[in-house]
Amino acid sequence: MKLRHALFKRLNLRESWVIFFILGLVMMNYPFIQIFNKPYRIFSIPLLYLYFIGGWAISIGVIHLFTRAIDQPEDEQDEGDQH
Repeated sequence: MKLRHALFKRLNLRESWVIFFILGLVMMNYPFIQIFNKPYRIFSIPLLYLYFIGGWAISIGVIHLFTRAIDQPEDEQDEGDQH
């Protein structure tokens, strides 16, 4: 419970939003795209497609965490610091 409050408090920071946005931009540019643009297939799906689908799913998860952190009232976030 204490870890959850600390995570939500940390995710509420504007710097966290900016860092994840920049990380998303970097992951969708040349070096990373080239790394996964190989002729390999996993379960008959090209590796590049799996990279895009995985990145998409992870970004949805991160956005979910950010929205949960915003929805937390301030008194519930500070509750973890008092115990």
